[in-house]
Amino acid sequence: MKVASASFVGTAIEWYDYFIYGMAAGIVFGPLFFPAFSSTAGTLAAFATFSIGFLARPLGGVVMGHFGDKIGRKSMLVTSLLLMGIATAGVGLLPTYETIGVWAPILLVTLRFVQGIGVGGEWGGAVLMAVEHAPPEKRSFYGSFPQMGVPGGLLLANVVFLTTSGLFPGDAFTDWGWRIPFLLSALLVAVGLIIRVSVSESPEFTEVKDKGTEERLPLVVVLREHPRQVLLAAGAFLGNNTIGYIFMAYLLSYGTKTLELSRATMLTTTLIGAAAWLLAIPWASRLADRHGRERVLLLGSVGLAAWMFVLFPLVDTANMGLIIVGMLGTAFFLGVTYGPMASLFSDLFAARVRYSGASLGYQIGSILGGGIAPTLATALYATTSTSTPVTAYLVVVALISLGCLALIARDQRAATT
Repeated sequence: MKVASASFVGTAIEWYDYFIYGMAAGIVFGPLFFPAFSSTAGTLAAFATFSIGFLARPLGGVVMGHFGDKIGRKSMLVTSLLLMGIATAGVGLLPTYETIGVWAPILLVTLRFVQGIGVGGEWGGAVLMAVEHAPPEKRSFYGSFPQMGVPGGLLLANVVFLTTSGLFPGDAFTDWGWRIPFLLSALLVAVGLIIRVSVSESPEFTEVKDKGTEERLPLVVVLREHPRQVLLAAGAFLGNNTIGYIFMAYLLSYGTKTLELSRATMLTTTLIGAAAWLLAIPWASRLADRHGRERVLLLGSVGLAAWMFVLFPLVDTANMGLIIVGMLGTAFFLGVTYGPMASLFSDLFAARVRYSGASLGYQIGSILGGGIAPTLATALYATTSTSTPVTAYLVVVALISLGCLALIARDQRAATT
Protein backbone atom coordinates (compact mmCIF):
# COMPACT_ATOMS: atom_id res chain seq x y z
CA MET A 1 0.00 0.00 0.00
CA LYS A 2 2.97 2.34 0.51
CA VAL A 3 3.75 2.30 -3.21
CA ALA A 4 0.07 2.75 -4.16
CA SER A 5 -0.26 5.70 -1.78
CA ALA A 6 2.96 7.22 -3.09
CA SER A 7 1.60 6.85 -6.64
CA PHE A 8 -1.51 8.78 -5.62
CA VAL A 9 0.40 11.65 -4.02
CA GLY A 10 2.90 12.06 -6.85
CA THR A 11 0.27 11.78 -9.56
CA ALA A 12 -2.05 14.25 -7.80
CA ILE A 13 0.76 16.80 -7.73
CA GLU A 14 1.50 16.34 -11.43
CA TRP A 15 -2.17 16.65 -12.37
CA TYR A 16 -2.55 19.71 -10.15
CA ASP A 17 0.14 21.30 -12.31
CA TYR A 18 -1.61 20.23 -15.50
CA PHE A 19 -5.08 21.36 -14.44
CA ILE A 20 -4.21 24.81 -13.17
CA TYR A 21 -3.07 25.55 -16.72
CA GLY A 22 -6.50 24.50 -18.05
CA MET A 23 -8.26 26.69 -15.50
CA ALA A 24 -6.06 29.68 -16.27
CA ALA A 25 -6.62 29.10 -20.01
CA GLY A 26 -10.36 29.37 -19.46
CA ILE A 27 -10.16 32.46 -17.24
CA VAL A 28 -7.14 34.72 -17.82
CA PHE A 29 -4.75 33.52 -20.55
CA GLY A 30 -6.85 34.93 -23.41
CA PRO A 31 -6.59 38.61 -22.48
CA LEU A 32 -3.08 38.31 -20.99
CA PHE A 33 -1.34 36.42 -23.79
CA PHE A 34 -3.63 36.98 -26.81
CA PRO A 35 -4.99 40.53 -26.30
CA ALA A 36 -5.27 41.28 -30.03
CA PHE A 37 -8.11 38.77 -30.39
CA SER A 38 -11.78 39.10 -29.51
CA SER A 39 -12.96 37.44 -26.31
CA THR A 40 -14.08 34.26 -28.09
CA ALA A 41 -11.00 34.09 -30.31
CA GLY A 42 -8.74 34.72 -27.31
CA THR A 43 -10.37 31.84 -25.44
CA LEU A 44 -9.94 29.62 -28.50
CA ALA A 45 -6.26 30.58 -28.72
CA ALA A 46 -5.76 29.91 -25.01
CA PHE A 47 -7.41 26.48 -25.28
CA ALA A 48 -5.26 25.81 -28.35
CA THR A 49 -2.14 26.26 -26.21
CA PHE A 50 -3.84 23.94 -23.70
CA SER A 51 -4.09 21.35 -26.49
CA ILE A 52 -0.36 21.67 -27.27
CA GLY A 53 0.35 19.74 -24.08
CA PHE A 54 -1.57 16.79 -25.48
CA LEU A 55 0.55 16.75 -28.63
CA ALA A 56 3.62 16.40 -26.42
CA ARG A 57 2.16 13.62 -24.29
CA PRO A 58 2.85 10.75 -26.73
CA LEU A 59 6.46 11.94 -26.99
CA GLY A 60 6.77 11.79 -23.22
CA GLY A 61 5.06 8.41 -23.18
CA VAL A 62 7.34 7.00 -25.90
CA VAL A 63 10.62 8.32 -24.47
CA MET A 64 9.89 7.52 -20.83
CA GLY A 65 8.18 4.28 -21.81
CA HIS A 66 11.37 3.22 -23.63
CA PHE A 67 13.60 3.89 -20.64
CA GLY A 68 10.96 2.69 -18.18
CA ASP A 69 10.99 -0.70 -19.92
CA LYS A 70 14.81 -0.74 -20.04
CA ILE A 71 16.10 0.83 -16.82
CA GLY A 72 13.07 0.98 -14.53
CA ARG A 73 9.77 2.64 -13.66
CA LYS A 74 10.96 4.58 -10.61
CA SER A 75 13.59 6.76 -12.33
CA MET A 76 11.11 7.86 -14.99
CA LEU A 77 8.59 8.93 -12.34
CA VAL A 78 11.19 11.19 -10.73
CA THR A 79 12.10 12.63 -14.15
CA SER A 80 8.47 13.34 -15.09
CA LEU A 81 7.78 15.11 -11.81
CA LEU A 82 10.84 17.35 -12.22
CA LEU A 83 9.86 18.30 -15.78
CA MET A 84 6.32 19.13 -14.73
CA GLY A 85 7.40 21.20 -11.73
CA ILE A 86 9.95 23.26 -13.65
CA ALA A 87 7.52 24.01 -16.48
CA THR A 88 4.64 24.93 -14.16
CA ALA A 89 6.71 27.28 -12.02
CA GLY A 90 8.01 28.79 -15.27
CA VAL A 91 4.44 29.67 -16.34
CA GLY A 92 3.98 31.43 -13.00
CA LEU A 93 7.02 33.62 -13.72
CA LEU A 94 6.21 34.29 -17.37
CA PRO A 95 5.84 37.93 -18.53
CA THR A 96 2.62 38.69 -20.43
CA TYR A 97 2.11 39.99 -23.97
CA GLU A 98 2.03 43.56 -22.68
CA THR A 99 5.60 43.17 -21.38
CA ILE A 100 7.45 41.11 -24.00
CA GLY A 101 5.04 40.98 -26.93
CA VAL A 102 4.87 37.89 -29.12
CA TRP A 103 7.49 36.08 -27.02
CA ALA A 104 4.91 35.69 -24.26
CA PRO A 105 2.63 33.26 -26.14
CA ILE A 106 5.68 31.53 -27.68
CA LEU A 107 7.15 30.84 -24.24
CA LEU A 108 3.72 29.84 -22.93
CA VAL A 109 3.39 27.22 -25.68
CA THR A 110 6.95 25.98 -25.00
CA LEU A 111 6.32 25.50 -21.29
CA ARG A 112 2.99 23.80 -22.02
CA PHE A 113 4.84 21.42 -24.35
CA VAL A 114 7.28 20.54 -21.55
CA GLN A 115 4.31 19.94 -19.24
CA GLY A 116 2.92 17.54 -21.82
CA ILE A 117 6.17 15.57 -21.99
CA GLY A 118 6.20 15.26 -18.20
CA VAL A 119 2.62 14.08 -17.83
CA GLY A 120 2.99 11.83 -20.88
CA GLY A 121 5.57 9.77 -19.06
CA GLU A 122 3.88 10.03 -15.68
CA TRP A 123 0.74 7.96 -16.12
CA GLY A 124 2.30 4.74 -17.35
CA GLY A 125 4.98 4.68 -14.67
CA ALA A 126 2.66 5.53 -11.78
CA VAL A 127 0.07 2.95 -12.84
CA LEU A 128 2.63 0.19 -13.36
CA MET A 129 4.33 0.84 -10.03
CA ALA A 130 0.96 0.41 -8.31
CA VAL A 131 -0.38 -2.53 -10.34
CA GLU A 132 2.91 -4.45 -10.41
CA HIS A 133 3.20 -4.24 -6.61
CA ALA A 134 -0.40 -5.42 -6.14
CA PRO A 135 -1.62 -8.83 -4.96
CA PRO A 136 -3.29 -10.62 -7.93
CA GLU A 137 -6.77 -10.23 -6.44
CA LYS A 138 -6.35 -6.46 -5.90
CA ARG A 139 -4.81 -5.24 -9.15
CA SER A 140 -7.74 -2.98 -10.02
CA PHE A 141 -7.87 -1.49 -6.53
CA TYR A 142 -4.13 -0.79 -6.35
CA GLY A 143 -4.24 0.59 -9.89
CA SER A 144 -6.96 3.00 -8.82
CA PHE A 145 -4.57 4.99 -6.61
CA PRO A 146 -2.74 6.80 -9.44
CA GLN A 147 -6.16 7.15 -11.15
CA MET A 148 -7.37 8.98 -8.04
CA GLY A 149 -4.54 11.43 -8.62
CA VAL A 150 -6.54 13.00 -11.46
CA PRO A 151 -9.55 14.15 -9.38
CA GLY A 152 -7.18 14.66 -6.44
CA GLY A 153 -5.13 17.09 -8.51
CA LEU A 154 -8.32 18.71 -9.79
CA LEU A 155 -9.61 19.14 -6.23
CA LEU A 156 -6.35 20.74 -5.15
CA ALA A 157 -6.27 22.98 -8.22
CA ASN A 158 -9.85 24.13 -7.62
CA VAL A 159 -9.24 24.82 -3.93
CA VAL A 160 -6.13 26.86 -4.71
CA PHE A 161 -7.82 28.79 -7.56
CA LEU A 162 -10.97 29.38 -5.50
CA THR A 163 -8.93 30.62 -2.53
CA THR A 164 -6.66 32.78 -4.67
CA SER A 165 -9.49 34.37 -6.62
CA GLY A 166 -11.30 35.04 -3.33
CA LEU A 167 -8.28 36.66 -1.69
CA PHE A 168 -7.41 38.70 -4.78
CA PRO A 169 -10.68 39.57 -6.56
CA GLY A 170 -11.10 41.45 -9.82
CA ASP A 171 -8.06 43.07 -11.36
CA ALA A 172 -5.72 41.84 -8.62
CA PHE A 173 -6.32 38.25 -9.70
CA THR A 174 -5.97 39.06 -13.40
CA ASP A 175 -2.85 41.18 -12.85
CA TRP A 176 -0.85 38.79 -10.66
CA GLY A 177 -2.99 36.61 -8.38
CA TRP A 178 -3.30 33.90 -11.06
CA ARG A 179 0.47 33.29 -10.73
CA ILE A 180 0.25 31.99 -7.17
CA PRO A 181 -1.18 28.52 -8.04
CA PHE A 182 1.67 28.02 -10.53
CA LEU A 183 4.41 29.12 -8.13
CA LEU A 184 2.99 26.91 -5.39
CA SER A 185 3.89 23.96 -7.60
CA ALA A 186 7.56 24.25 -6.65
CA LEU A 187 6.76 23.37 -3.02
CA LEU A 188 4.42 20.54 -3.98
CA VAL A 189 6.97 19.02 -6.37
CA ALA A 190 9.62 19.00 -3.62
CA VAL A 191 7.24 16.99 -1.43
CA GLY A 192 6.46 14.62 -4.30
CA LEU A 193 10.13 14.00 -5.05
CA ILE A 194 10.84 13.04 -1.44
CA ILE A 195 7.99 10.50 -1.56
CA ARG A 196 8.93 9.04 -4.95
CA VAL A 197 12.59 8.57 -4.15
CA SER A 198 11.63 6.50 -1.09
CA VAL A 199 9.67 3.74 -2.90
CA SER A 200 11.12 0.49 -4.26
CA GLU A 201 11.28 -0.55 -7.91
CA SER A 202 8.48 -2.65 -9.41
CA PRO A 203 8.94 -6.39 -8.69
CA GLU A 204 7.70 -7.41 -12.16
CA PHE A 205 10.24 -5.12 -13.85
CA THR A 206 12.95 -6.36 -11.47
CA GLU A 207 12.17 -9.93 -12.60
CA VAL A 208 12.48 -8.88 -16.26
CA LYS A 209 15.80 -7.22 -15.48
CA ASP A 210 17.12 -10.21 -13.53
CA LYS A 211 16.26 -12.59 -16.39
CA GLY A 212 17.81 -10.24 -18.95
CA THR A 213 14.65 -10.24 -21.09
CA GLU A 214 14.41 -6.46 -21.65
CA GLU A 215 13.65 -5.46 -25.22
CA ARG A 216 16.20 -3.31 -27.05
CA LEU A 217 13.42 -1.28 -28.71
CA PRO A 218 10.21 -1.88 -26.71
CA LEU A 219 8.13 0.54 -28.78
CA VAL A 220 8.96 -1.33 -31.99
CA VAL A 221 7.90 -4.59 -30.33
CA VAL A 222 4.61 -2.99 -29.21
CA LEU A 223 3.82 -1.69 -32.70
CA ARG A 224 4.77 -5.00 -34.33
CA GLU A 225 3.10 -7.41 -31.90
CA HIS A 226 0.31 -5.40 -30.23
CA PRO A 227 -1.13 -2.77 -32.64
CA ARG A 228 -4.70 -3.94 -32.00
CA GLN A 229 -4.30 -3.59 -28.23
CA VAL A 230 -2.85 -0.08 -28.60
CA LEU A 231 -5.73 1.10 -30.82
CA LEU A 232 -8.42 -0.51 -28.66
CA ALA A 233 -6.86 0.99 -25.52
CA ALA A 234 -6.85 4.45 -27.14
CA GLY A 235 -10.47 4.04 -28.20
CA ALA A 236 -11.52 2.74 -24.78
CA PHE A 237 -10.05 5.85 -23.16
CA LEU A 238 -11.42 8.32 -25.73
CA GLY A 239 -14.85 8.89 -24.14
CA ASN A 240 -13.63 9.18 -20.57
CA ASN A 241 -10.86 11.60 -21.47
CA THR A 242 -13.01 13.78 -23.75
CA ILE A 243 -15.79 14.10 -21.18
CA GLY A 244 -13.28 14.51 -18.38
CA TYR A 245 -11.72 17.58 -19.98
CA ILE A 246 -15.09 19.09 -20.79
CA PHE A 247 -15.87 18.61 -17.10
CA MET A 248 -12.51 19.90 -15.86
CA ALA A 249 -11.65 22.72 -18.26
CA TYR A 250 -14.39 23.71 -20.71
CA LEU A 251 -17.34 24.03 -18.32
CA LEU A 252 -15.45 26.61 -16.26
CA SER A 253 -15.10 28.83 -19.32
CA TYR A 254 -18.62 28.02 -20.56
CA GLY A 255 -20.23 28.81 -17.24
CA THR A 256 -18.43 32.10 -16.66
CA LYS A 257 -18.39 33.50 -20.21
CA THR A 258 -21.48 32.05 -21.89
CA LEU A 259 -23.87 31.67 -18.94
CA GLU A 260 -22.31 34.65 -17.09
CA LEU A 261 -22.12 32.79 -13.79
CA SER A 262 -19.54 33.78 -11.23
CA ARG A 263 -16.11 32.17 -11.19
CA ALA A 264 -16.73 31.07 -7.60
CA THR A 265 -19.94 29.27 -8.61
CA MET A 266 -18.28 27.27 -11.37
CA LEU A 267 -15.18 26.46 -9.32
CA THR A 268 -17.40 25.30 -6.44
CA THR A 269 -19.51 23.02 -8.64
CA THR A 270 -16.38 21.55 -10.22
CA LEU A 271 -14.93 21.04 -6.74
CA ILE A 272 -18.02 19.10 -5.63
CA GLY A 273 -17.88 17.00 -8.80
CA ALA A 274 -14.17 16.27 -8.35
CA ALA A 275 -14.82 15.00 -4.82
CA ALA A 276 -17.49 12.60 -6.16
CA TRP A 277 -15.11 11.48 -8.90
CA LEU A 278 -12.39 10.79 -6.33
CA LEU A 279 -14.72 8.61 -4.24
CA ALA A 280 -16.15 6.72 -7.23
CA ILE A 281 -12.75 5.53 -8.50
CA PRO A 282 -11.73 3.21 -5.60
CA TRP A 283 -15.33 2.04 -5.11
CA ALA A 284 -15.64 0.99 -8.77
CA SER A 285 -12.18 -0.59 -8.69
CA ARG A 286 -13.07 -2.76 -5.70
CA LEU A 287 -16.19 -3.86 -7.57
CA ALA A 288 -14.00 -4.67 -10.57
CA ASP A 289 -11.79 -6.96 -8.47
CA ARG A 290 -14.84 -8.75 -7.06
CA HIS A 291 -17.21 -8.94 -10.04
CA GLY A 292 -15.06 -8.54 -13.13
CA ARG A 293 -13.26 -5.52 -14.54
CA GLU A 294 -14.82 -5.65 -18.00
CA ARG A 295 -18.36 -5.88 -16.60
CA VAL A 296 -17.87 -2.77 -14.45
CA LEU A 297 -16.28 -0.80 -17.31
CA LEU A 298 -19.01 -1.73 -19.77
CA LEU A 299 -21.85 -0.82 -17.39
CA GLY A 300 -20.11 2.44 -16.50
CA SER A 301 -19.66 3.30 -20.17
CA VAL A 302 -23.36 2.78 -20.87
CA GLY A 303 -24.17 5.10 -17.97
CA LEU A 304 -21.66 7.72 -19.14
CA ALA A 305 -23.12 7.80 -22.66
CA ALA A 306 -26.66 8.10 -21.31
CA TRP A 307 -25.74 10.87 -18.86
CA MET A 308 -24.25 13.00 -21.63
CA PHE A 309 -27.78 13.61 -22.92
CA VAL A 310 -28.61 15.56 -19.74
CA LEU A 311 -25.33 17.23 -18.72
CA PHE A 312 -25.57 20.41 -20.82
CA PRO A 313 -29.36 20.76 -20.48
CA LEU A 314 -28.81 20.80 -16.70
CA VAL A 315 -25.89 23.24 -16.91
CA ASP A 316 -27.79 25.51 -19.31
CA THR A 317 -30.44 26.17 -16.64
CA ALA A 318 -27.80 28.28 -14.86
CA ASN A 319 -29.30 26.94 -11.62
CA MET A 320 -26.51 26.00 -9.23
CA GLY A 321 -28.40 23.03 -7.77
CA LEU A 322 -29.10 21.54 -11.20
CA ILE A 323 -25.53 22.21 -12.32
CA ILE A 324 -24.30 20.27 -9.29
CA VAL A 325 -26.62 17.37 -10.23
CA GLY A 326 -25.12 17.39 -13.73
CA MET A 327 -21.59 17.47 -12.33
CA LEU A 328 -22.22 14.70 -9.80
CA GLY A 329 -23.67 12.32 -12.38
CA THR A 330 -20.81 13.00 -14.78
CA ALA A 331 -18.22 12.58 -12.03
CA PHE A 332 -19.72 9.28 -10.86
CA PHE A 333 -19.62 7.68 -14.31
CA LEU A 334 -16.16 9.14 -15.00
CA GLY A 335 -14.94 7.41 -11.84
CA VAL A 336 -16.55 4.08 -12.75
CA THR A 337 -15.00 4.12 -16.23
CA TYR A 338 -11.58 5.42 -15.12
CA GLY A 339 -10.64 3.53 -11.96
CA PRO A 340 -10.44 -0.05 -13.35
CA MET A 341 -8.87 1.14 -16.61
CA ALA A 342 -5.36 1.18 -15.09
CA SER A 343 -5.22 -2.56 -14.51
CA LEU A 344 -6.98 -3.19 -17.84
CA PHE A 345 -4.29 -1.31 -19.78
CA SER A 346 -1.52 -2.99 -17.77
CA ASP A 347 -2.79 -6.48 -18.51
CA LEU A 348 -3.00 -5.81 -22.26
CA PHE A 349 0.82 -5.94 -22.52
CA ALA A 350 3.65 -8.17 -21.28
CA ALA A 351 5.85 -6.73 -18.51
CA ARG A 352 8.85 -6.31 -20.84
CA VAL A 353 6.96 -3.76 -23.02
CA ARG A 354 4.19 -2.73 -20.65
CA TYR A 355 5.34 0.85 -19.95
CA SER A 356 5.61 1.59 -23.69
CA GLY A 357 2.38 -0.14 -24.67
CA ALA A 358 0.14 1.20 -21.91
CA SER A 359 1.54 4.74 -22.27
CA LEU A 360 1.10 4.79 -26.04
CA GLY A 361 -2.53 3.64 -25.93
CA TYR A 362 -3.37 6.06 -23.13
CA GLN A 363 -1.70 9.07 -24.75
CA ILE A 364 -3.20 8.48 -28.22
CA GLY A 365 -6.59 8.40 -26.52
CA SER A 366 -5.75 11.62 -24.70
CA ILE A 367 -4.84 13.48 -27.91
CA LEU A 368 -8.02 12.42 -29.69
CA GLY A 369 -10.03 13.00 -26.50
CA GLY A 370 -9.12 15.76 -24.06
CA GLY A 371 -6.50 17.25 -26.38
CA ILE A 372 -9.12 18.69 -28.71
CA ALA A 373 -12.24 18.61 -26.54
CA PRO A 374 -12.22 22.15 -25.01
CA THR A 375 -11.17 23.74 -28.32
CA LEU A 376 -13.74 21.81 -30.34
CA ALA A 377 -16.52 22.47 -27.82
CA THR A 378 -15.73 26.21 -27.89
CA ALA A 379 -15.81 26.21 -31.69
CA LEU A 380 -19.07 24.21 -31.83
CA TYR A 381 -20.83 26.61 -29.51
CA ALA A 382 -19.39 29.69 -31.25
CA THR A 383 -20.68 28.38 -34.60
CA THR A 384 -24.18 27.35 -33.50
CA SER A 385 -24.87 29.37 -30.32
CA THR A 386 -26.32 26.23 -28.73
CA SER A 387 -24.89 23.39 -26.64
CA THR A 388 -26.72 20.68 -28.62
CA PRO A 389 -23.76 19.89 -30.95
CA VAL A 390 -21.51 19.60 -27.89
CA THR A 391 -23.93 17.10 -26.37
CA ALA A 392 -23.96 15.07 -29.60
CA TYR A 393 -20.15 15.10 -29.68
CA LEU A 394 -19.92 13.75 -26.12
CA VAL A 395 -22.48 11.00 -26.73
CA VAL A 396 -20.63 9.83 -29.86
CA VAL A 397 -17.22 9.56 -28.18
CA ALA A 398 -18.76 7.73 -25.22
CA LEU A 399 -20.31 5.18 -27.59
CA ILE A 400 -17.00 4.71 -29.42
CA SER A 401 -15.34 3.84 -26.12
CA LEU A 402 -18.16 1.48 -25.24
CA GLY A 403 -17.57 -0.37 -28.50
CA CYS A 404 -13.80 -0.61 -27.94
CA LEU A 405 -14.29 -1.94 -24.40
CA ALA A 406 -16.69 -4.56 -25.74
CA LEU A 407 -14.03 -5.70 -28.24
CA ILE A 408 -11.38 -5.85 -25.50
CA ALA A 409 -13.71 -7.93 -23.33
CA ARG A 410 -14.36 -10.28 -26.27
CA ASP A 411 -10.62 -10.64 -26.96
CA GLN A 412 -9.88 -11.45 -23.33
CA ARG A 413 -12.66 -14.04 -23.15
CA ALA A 414 -11.27 -15.66 -26.30
CA ALA A 415 -7.76 -15.71 -24.82
CA THR A 416 -8.92 -17.59 -21.72
CA THR A 417 -10.95 -20.27 -23.54
